[in-house]
Amino acid sequence: MGHNQRPGDASLGLGWVYYALARLVRPRHAVVIGSYRGFVPLVLGRAFQDNGEDGRVTFVDPSLVDGFWTDPASVRAHFERFGVGNVTHFRMTTQEFVGTPEYAALGEVGLLFVDGYHTAEQARFDWLAFEGRLAPYGIALFHDSLVLVESPIYGADRAYRVTVRHLMDELRRDPALQVLDLPFGTGLTLVRKADGASEPLLEGRPERPRPLPG
Repeated sequence: MGHNQRPGDASLGLGWVYYALARLVRPRHAVVIGSYRGFVPLVLGRAFQDNGEDGRVTFVDPSLVDGFWTDPASVRAHFERFGVGNVTHFRMTTQEFVGTPEYAALGEVGLLFVDGYHTAEQARFDWLAFEGRLAPYGIALFHDSLVLVESPIYGADRAYRVTVRHLMDELRRDPALQVLDLPFGTGLTLVRKADGASEPLLEGRPERPRPLPG
């Protein structure tokens, strides 16, 4: 599904990036919007467990592609089959989720992964819904961000144009943001607030850079 995985040599493709960011940023909370079969929630959930710091993943997907995410027991079993028990699924759109008590109580989000309905308009809604909750060292990741293609994932009669790239072009023009494209798979774009963290993290804690000798 555009993450450049290779079963032949057990490569997670872009999944290595997702896992590494979760281990590096060490957030307590990630939000994932959309996932065909749970690849990203699984990778982040496993990384959080490996961090040993009680991180949790909020996974928002209305199960519009098919019925895979419709039964709560089956959803739990799916994640548990991979040894991941820290993913909470909400079967709803982002528009519906922002009206819930769970959204109101979210707190800071360390990682935001946007991979739902792939139009610039919907991706913008997803971004704006969580941008204000992004932690100082937080990073937002947008998948399918470098292609302009027709997607038939909802059926041939509901094909639509993938236009997330247009939103990335818009965010790139914002001087308050740092935007980095990774041209692999269908594209991954990382976005963070330029003034989000004024000091670098050194061994897991903010610390001012030491002056160079001389």
